[in-house]
Amino acid sequence: MAPASKKIAAFFDVDGTLLKSTIVHCYLWLRSAHDPFLLKQLRLVGFLPKIGYYLILDSISRTRFNQVFYRNYRGKNAAEIKALSTEMFETYLRPKIFSEAVSEIQQYKQQDTTVVLVTGSLDFIVQPIADYFNVDAVLAPQLQEQDGVFTGELTTAPLIAEEKAIAMRNFADQHEISLEESYAYGDSRSDLPMLECVGNPVVVNPGKALREIALKSGWEMHEWL
Repeated sequence: MAPASKKIAAFFDVDGTLLKSTIVHCYLWLRSAHDPFLLKQLRLVGFLPKIGYYLILDSISRTRFNQVFYRNYRGKNAAEIKALSTEMFETYLRPKIFSEAVSEIQQYKQQDTTVVLVTGSLDFIVQPIADYFNVDAVLAPQLQEQDGVFTGELTTAPLIAEEKAIAMRNFADQHEISLEESYAYGDSRSDLPMLECVGNPVVVNPGKALREIALKSGWEMHEWL
């Protein structure tokens, strides 16, 4: 049992764990939200040549991929993009939320467990999701702004892999949370450090590599649709 002075938390990755989406899909939606159909298709065709490069980069280093990919926001009006994020949640992201994720978080809330989102997705994209789930905290990266425009650079290191675990440990220290008694939910191998830093790791819709690790380790595993 955790000491009386310590609380328990449930940490959730977002993309692929709570809902079916990626930072690429969100960027493409925000980039062409109000464009006519033909212009949307032209933008998509123009973006396709980059996909192969991003896939290779992601396979080498997801941290580096995030740094490079977020430069697509360079020069975009920050206020306009942030305003669109609420519309994107209602029309695009909300229908992609796993129903099992909703009930899982509701159970934790009923038990007064602290619920925290830990994600490499940008803060303004995640905030409507956090509001929907009524979570207690969000650990997410931010884009730098200059004169109301995004520079394309993050204010901190991407919240990927070991950086997620570091953020969780810092949060636990600040809020008197017992990581040994806490839970973490993730779907990819890059979530391994966050899963390993709690006493109760839970794997959701894992890829082959993470599935093998979870089976060998005896971790709880879910298939959410």
